[in-house]
Amino acid sequence: MIGRRVFVTRRIANPAFDILHGAGAEVRIGQSVEEEGLSRHALLDGVRWCDVLLPLLTEAIDREVLTANPRLLGVATCAVGFNHIDVTAATELGVPVSNTPGVLTDSTADLTWALILAVARRVPEAHAYMTAGRYRIWGPNLLLGADVSPGGSGQQKTLGIVGYGRIGAAVARRASGFDMRVIAHDPYNRDGIEAAPHVEWANLADLLADSDFVTLHPLLTPETHHLIGSAELRRMKPSAFLINVARGPVVDETTLVRALEEGWIAGAGLDVYEDEPAMAPGLASCPNAVLMPHIASATKDTRERMATMAASDAVRFLRGAPAENQVNPTVYGTAAYRQRVSS
Repeated sequence: MIGRRVFVTRRIANPAFDILHGAGAEVRIGQSVEEEGLSRHALLDGVRWCDVLLPLLTEAIDREVLTANPRLLGVATCAVGFNHIDVTAATELGVPVSNTPGVLTDSTADLTWALILAVARRVPEAHAYMTAGRYRIWGPNLLLGADVSPGGSGQQKTLGIVGYGRIGAAVARRASGFDMRVIAHDPYNRDGIEAAPHVEWANLADLLADSDFVTLHPLLTPETHHLIGSAELRRMKPSAFLINVARGPVVDETTLVRALEEGWIAGAGLDVYEDEPAMAPGLASCPNAVLMPHIASATKDTRERMATMAASDAVRFLRGAPAENQVNPTVYGTAAYRQRVSS
């Protein structure tokens, strides 16, 4: 090894530490209390101490962090998304970055469907009704929801998928069990949509207007920031539902609250928020919103796999080897990188 120290910003699954210790690494954890964050001061101290940084998406790995340690050999984030890292600065400085792609596809697609069913069939409201002791007699008008399958009307429902990568495709596959028509929009993957069985390409405007359920799966980029705003929400059916498991800023959350309150759409299911962990004022009071605390990948198997992937790439960085899951592969050809691994 050319380095030995790994700073893990927050406690992750135990199998990751088995990998790190098995490779002879010295490991420091920034904080281990699940509901406490890591202070900026503690993050910078940890970066100055380590050879490899293993953060989560809760930490901003910006230029200040990346320049705090000239011997930093890599950043192995325990996340699929990497918008919390200044990848441009990392590449310029010769710091390779890795992530954990692919592993959470099924877990996230499953939670997407959990939100679809929960908001359509008013599951949280029904649970609260029961636990409050309000259920006294069955009634034909009790907690009426919406069908996901053709249901009583026999009319096929349309699922609109925005962002057709691994997760969007997995969501589409699950729709077959509900006999849904599936349409999708992704400006970077039209060929993939058109090649997929039982999926139709649609432009965004038509998708929003035609869908009974709209699920969001794009990356967060300047182009997708507030992709869903006032015009888009007003274009949706009053009976339609919006599901966001991508990134919070893809939706203008303040406008979404208004849409829910005024009935522009029937409901929403959210796992992510624009100013996470805070919610837009009024959102928590919307009975037609099902709200989750960013748990799309929160299964034991998935989180363990993410942690071991990050740990394995951290060990590669310690050895001066390229990551298996490369975010900025061009960094390996730079003089700045060669200087880091040779010093």
